[in-house]
Amino acid sequence: MSPSDRRPTARDKILETAFRLFYERGPRGAGIDTVVAESGVAKTTLYKYFPRKDDLVLAYLDEVDHTWFGSLRAAARAAGDDPREQLVGMFDALGSACRREGYHGCAFINTAAESEPGSAVHRRTVEHKAVVRAWVTDLARRAGAADAQLLGRQLTTLLDGGLAGGVLDADPAIPAAAKAAARALVDAACPSPRVGEMRPRAFGPSGEAS
Repeated sequence: MSPSDRRPTARDKILETAFRLFYERGPRGAGIDTVVAESGVAKTTLYKYFPRKDDLVLAYLDEVDHTWFGSLRAAARAAGDDPREQLVGMFDALGSACRREGYHGCAFINTAAESEPGSAVHRRTVEHKAVVRAWVTDLARRAGAADAQLLGRQLTTLLDGGLAGGVLDADPAIPAAAKAAARALVDAACPSPRVGEMRPRAFGPSGEAS
């Protein structure tokens, strides 16, 4: 049996329902009773997998992290091997997210706004942003940015602004504007390699350049 043929487990049903409800309404706006009713899973079963509501919220955030961070990295890879282009290309993930039906902005920002500072849920939202920023900063360093930390923070702030603008304004031009701003930031921070400094091409077994 392939993974796609596997029947969803009770845990899968709970998480799928929680993902939809928490993203639409926020964790505070969707109670456990609602998750139980819409998932068709008994409350005792839910508590078997998620003893506290915070446990379910954390699992939801893990799913969001996997989806959003995966989209960012895929968009960066699609831009090619040059870290400069990857820093700009990752903004294509912003366009895809904002065009999605039922888009409600950044799940981490939304959840952080309604969670108690210092709580496990709030710490998870902060951790996600820090991991994304560290990844972008590493790309900036490999792109030759004079101040990779600054560029990483600028670009992640721009991403967050685009995510918020996409839901507040619902303007389809926002992702393109954010990508153009990213291009300007990257061009200013990362000098283009001169012709004589271009990376050598790789050669295959036949001796032909690849």
